[in-house]
Order: sequence, then C-alpha cells, then structure tokens
Amino acid sequence: METRVLLPEEETPLTIKEVVSALKKAGLEAKHNKANWGDWIVFGGKETVVSIESLHGGLTTAATVEASEGEDELEEKIVGVFRKMGWEGEDEDGRYPL
Repeated sequence: METRVLLPEEETPLTIKEVVSALKKAGLEAKHNKANWGDWIVFGGKETVVSIESLHGGLTTAATVEASEGEDELEEKIVGVFRKMGWEGEDEDGRYPL
C-alpha cells in the first residue's frame, strides 16, 4: 500500500536529514539512501520504504510511504511521524489530515 504525504503548502520545506531525524526519534531504524534514480528512506531489515522527493539543496515537501505486506505497524509509525510533523495525506480526492 502507498500513502502519499505532503508538507502543507504554506510551510517551509524541511531537509531530508530533519525527516530522517524525526523518524529516528520515534524509535525507527531509518537511513537515507541516495541513488541516481531518487532518494529513499529505508528501515533496517524491512521492505517498507519512503520514497522522498528531493528539491534543490536536499529539501523536501513530499514523500510516498511504500508499505510492504505484513509491515502495517511500521507503516502506522511512519505515517504517525509525518502527522506529528504537521504533514498531510493526499489521494485522488485531494489533501486530507493524516
């Protein structure tokens, strides 16, 4: 399952490092992997990842939580961290509170 998350439009972009730090503070084993095809946040020994959109200077305002089957608890924790940071969800009907 995928959950798209966005920083509210009026908010200042965060660094990817700030997002990873927030995930770690929540007790998650988060690590930023930068590749030619994109930026990812991975979680030790798990298949669930966060595809994080990188703007100029390593800033971000959007990400997609790509949850693996059977890792619902991890997905809930990740989405909960984005909720605490004030991010919103987005689906085909538009933005919604996480």
